[in-house]
Amino acid sequence: MGWIKRNLLFVIVGVVALGLLGGAGFYIYQSWTRNAEKFDKLNEIYGALKELQSKTPAPGNEKVDNTKIAKEQQRQIREWVASTEKFFQPIPPIPSGPVTSEAFARALSSTVDQLQGAAKEAGIGLPDQYFFSFKAQSRELNIASPGPLAVQLGEVRAIAQILFSAKINALDGIQRGRASSDDANGPQGDYIDERTVTNSLAVITPYVVSFRCFTPELSRVIAAFATSSNAFLIKAINIQPAGAATASPAPTELPPGMPPGMPPGMFLSRPPGEMAPAPGSPTPTASLAGAAKGTLPTVLKEQLLRVSLELELVKLPPKS
Repeated sequence: MGWIKRNLLFVIVGVVALGLLGGAGFYIYQSWTRNAEKFDKLNEIYGALKELQSKTPAPGNEKVDNTKIAKEQQRQIREWVASTEKFFQPIPPIPSGPVTSEAFARALSSTVDQLQGAAKEAGIGLPDQYFFSFKAQSRELNIASPGPLAVQLGEVRAIAQILFSAKINALDGIQRGRASSDDANGPQGDYIDERTVTNSLAVITPYVVSFRCFTPELSRVIAAFATSSNAFLIKAINIQPAGAATASPAPTELPPGMPPGMPPGMFLSRPPGEMAPAPGSPTPTASLAGAAKGTLPTVLKEQLLRVSLELELVKLPPKS
């Protein structure tokens, strides 16, 4: 104890030094632990980066920054998607705004009158007392689900106007999916079994259109749907002869030189003085039997067609 008293200052300094050494050691241990954890995490990041660098495409290097390029391409895609929205806008319903049963009934009567008048003015045939797939609603005073029906009425009018502008010969019918409980009492020929499908990207509404026309009118119909401001897609097309409704009667007798089985719309003949071909020789050139000398031959005659188109109207979903 006497030594401690004589060297009290030395003892105090020693104790303080030991405490500082202990604190420094503890700090060094903590720092070493953190450094070890950071080192392990750095190795993990380095390994992930090395793995990404070995993939195709790679993030890039100091010369080529593929990440920056990818972000730029993503921006361009977003701009392109925004620019195409105008082609997938919904057709305005009839009537627009909040739809009541009475408002839809008035709009339906007016729209049907307009379409019937347009068909008559263009010389396009329609079924007798045709209501463009809305016959069930034409005889109802209290119409169920007028909102969805107003959407379909606007779309049906747009389809009919495209067909009328193409100058088809006759409209046999437009079929739509059932959108109201009233449709259960309508003619079965007005409807198809498919319904409108809605997903995260689009609303797809199916229709089936049947009409009669010749090939020039059919080409105009297809072109009109393809160039429409709305996204009409032709899912399927069925074409067949319109039966007895042909452009001109078929011949009842086969002209000389026409082999059995030749289609009625095609005739074969030989110029005057030319001998009949020997058996097994090439078939003579097709021409119109009895055609005047110096005129062009008619090889095929145009025939009225019955066409059925399966359409899909693609629209953007409503914004929430």
